[in-house]
Amino acid sequence: QLQACGGGLVQAGDSLRLSCAASGGTFSRLVVGWFRQGTGKEREFVAAISWSGSVTDYADSMKDRFTISRDNAKNTAWLQMNSLKPEDTAVYYCAAVTKWGKRNPTDYIYWGQGTQVTVSS
Repeated sequence: QLQACGGGLVQAGDSLRLSCAASGGTFSRLVVGWFRQGTGKEREFVAAISWSGSVTDYADSMKDRFTISRDNAKNTAWLQMNSLKPEDTAVYYCAAVTKWGKRNPTDYIYWGQGTQVTVSS
C-alpha cells in the first residue's frame, strides 16, 4: 500500500516535497515512480527510481527541476519539486512496480491515492 502526501497550494517559483510512504510489503524490491494528472489530461510520467535508489529516470520536461529519492529503511520515497510553474498543477501519484524501465502508468501495479499540487501565477 502506498500513500502520497505533501501537496498544497504554492506560488510560481516555490518548492514542494512530496512523500510516498509504503506499507505492507518489501519496499526495497519495488521501483517507485511518480506520475501526475492535470484536469482533463492523461496521466503522465514524472520520474522513477530504482530499487536501491542508484538509478533515476525523469521526463525531459522535469529533469532539471525535480528530484526523486528514496530511503528503504524508512519505506519512503520523495519527489522534490523546485521552481514550480502553473503548468505543474496536477494531482501527483506515487506508484510502484517490480521491473525497471517502465514509464507507462498501465505498467505500474501499486498506486497511492494522489496528492493535489496547485501552483498559482
